[in-house]
Amino acid sequence: MTISEKAAYLKGLMDGLNLDTEKAEGKMISAIVELLGDVTKRLSDVEETTIAISDELDEIEEDLDAIEDYIMDEDDDDYYDDEDEDYDDEGFDFGDEDTTIYEVECACGNIINFDEETLEAGSIICDECGETLEFSFDDEDEDEE
Repeated sequence: MTISEKAAYLKGLMDGLNLDTEKAEGKMISAIVELLGDVTKRLSDVEETTIAISDELDEIEEDLDAIEDYIMDEDDDDYYDDEDEDYDDEGFDFGDEDTTIYEVECACGNIINFDEETLEAGSIICDECGETLEFSFDDEDEDEE
């Protein structure tokens, strides 16, 4: 039996006894039963509020976990691991690990990394001096013949 049910049961007992609420004993029992009803209602409200707060806290915890995972994933990319041979200290990210990365040195000494898409385009501009570096496939074609 819940507390609400017990309070209702006591009120029913009091009504069933046909207590004279004009006498001191009847007034006291009536006041106690009424007090129990009020306490039960307040307790029920507190329980509902506690459940609502608990649900909100669970949602906040899930959101914080998601934020933490997102931040930690970004932070993992920022740290250098000496044993990680694939780490690129310039932050140059080509996305796909199967992509071939080419490297060319400009006349100014700047080393430029680029992918096959840039190679197929035929040229790249040095971000240091602005010179256009052109690529040609003619030597490869002659070697194959």
